[in-house]
Amino acid sequence: MRAGDLLGRAAYDLHGRRLGRVVDVVVRGSYPDGRLRLTDVIVTGRWWGRLVGRLIGAERHPSGPWAIRLVARALSRSTRQFPSDQVQLLPPVPDFPFGPPAG
Repeated sequence: MRAGDLLGRAAYDLHGRRLGRVVDVVVRGSYPDGRLRLTDVIVTGRWWGRLVGRLIGAERHPSGPWAIRLVARALSRSTRQFPSDQVQLLPPVPDFPFGPPAG
């Protein structure tokens, strides 16, 4: 599975409530052979979140101009991180989230 297969998909919780659209993924190397495993998805509920999403990052770092941090915090307010096993995607993606590691 590639990240591009997930980005832009509509995300729903396990009860069918819409969370927004996937804008980023979180992977960790937890397989013994060093392969990466998808652990979380970053979802935004607003249209501008798809443009900037979590990729700004300035709101999470204490250094830098305060005005940039303020704007970044406001733009990413609707962006949230969810464990991949608590999210359903539409249209469905094969092997998400429990598929075998890509070979």
